[in-house]
Amino acid sequence: MKIDNNLVDRLAELSKLEFEPADKEKIQADLQKILDLVEKLAEVNVEGVEPLIYMTDERNVLRKDEVKDMVSKEDALSNAPQKDSDYFRVPKVIKK
Repeated sequence: MKIDNNLVDRLAELSKLEFEPADKEKIQADLQKILDLVEKLAEVNVEGVEPLIYMTDERNVLRKDEVKDMVSKEDALSNAPQKDSDYFRVPKVIKK
């Protein structure tokens, strides 16, 4: 598949993006490199190769749930745009 300006324009339209002409050339080259890589991967013989499900043999390695570096209420509220003594104030979003 050949990447041309029409394809880049269509992708830009679908993704609601705008590109400068110089950027279009770079994007076109990058997309062509990606397609070339995919075509190269299609040539690899994968017969008998098990699918990779996990990157390591370890599963569900969890850490202990420990409290560290707690932020005080005053520090948490110090940068709040609106606050009410002990709470953040936010616009009402649920109507009764």
